[in-house]
Amino acid sequence: MIGQQSNALLDLAKSREPADRERLLMNIVSLCELAGPGGDAEAIKAKALIDDVFMTLVVEAEHEVRRRLAERIADVDWAPRSLIHVLALDDIEIARPVIAASPLLEDADLIRLLVEATLEHQIEVARRPGIGPTVTEAILERGEPALLAALADNTSAFLPPNGMARLVDASRTMPGLRAPLVRHPELSPELAGALYAWIGEALREQLVGRFRLDPAQLDPAQLGPALEDAVNDAIAEPFGRPVSLERAEERMATERRLVEKLDTAGQLRPGYLLRALREHKLSLFETALARLAGVSLEDLHAALSCDRPDLLALACLAAGIDRSVFPTVLTRVRELNRGLPAGGPEGEDGAAAVFRDVAVEDAAMVFARMAQILTPI
Repeated sequence: MIGQQSNALLDLAKSREPADRERLLMNIVSLCELAGPGGDAEAIKAKALIDDVFMTLVVEAEHEVRRRLAERIADVDWAPRSLIHVLALDDIEIARPVIAASPLLEDADLIRLLVEATLEHQIEVARRPGIGPTVTEAILERGEPALLAALADNTSAFLPPNGMARLVDASRTMPGLRAPLVRHPELSPELAGALYAWIGEALREQLVGRFRLDPAQLDPAQLGPALEDAVNDAIAEPFGRPVSLERAEERMATERRLVEKLDTAGQLRPGYLLRALREHKLSLFETALARLAGVSLEDLHAALSCDRPDLLALACLAAGIDRSVFPTVLTRVRELNRGLPAGGPEGEDGAAAVFRDVAVEDAAMVFARMAQILTPI
């Protein structure tokens, strides 16, 4: 059966006649149903043919054909992964059902969409039912108001331990988060008290009714500083204030998972390091730089705590950061790290010499050797 259909389907895929496109769509769906989840010879042949036909289809088919195909196979577990990945990056009308429902999209695929795709695609990721903490952490890290609003409205999402506190804090300046957060099942009485300080009267009434709060004790003018401290403590900010060892370890574990997912998806690039620094996330910068450069995270952390900026230069060189960008990296690291790595003009000259004298392929090895004799400040 498969052999008889092969040539006919490939001919239909090349045709631009609307009737042929309609027949092609129906035949592809039939093939998918035939292939199913099985592993017999007939099913394997069907899956191979589906891949061949769709790669022709995705280049030449009209928008409407691709949209209908996406709707038909959005929630099945036997579609070709390559087909699902292509549809998820297609125009948003085509991608939407696939992003929302496909069981073949894993965390790494969703993070790739957050990194590569349009804002509309990213919003659909934030709305996807049941997204896990690795993906929600990536959404929180981006800090895009429309994404955070979609995440706040997604009550099935699994937030990281401090995710709700971070959403509440973001709602100070992002009004679109407030109504969803008031209704969110994970909102605690403590965070409800903080949220009360910057929402309107109608939403305050909902909070008072839900948590039996006493409005007299929640006067924002009286509780402003205390509420701010409560939210900040819940967030456990990565820099600028003390955090518990347990929270710091949780944050670092989350960062490691995020970096690993990005790396696995092929999306961990030098530009991500600059973004981490711009967003004041020094520990995320360290984790990502160690991964990109192929050096020990412990050695890198020690290198950022000494008076040798040339070690940071070696790690950046190994990670693919251009010499013209390094001065910006060094300045931002020092801003976030109490002026370290120090070294003054002489140290900066040594860092510049790294990009001139060391080959990219040798940078990680030279870094590892020099890190062994570090004396942290």
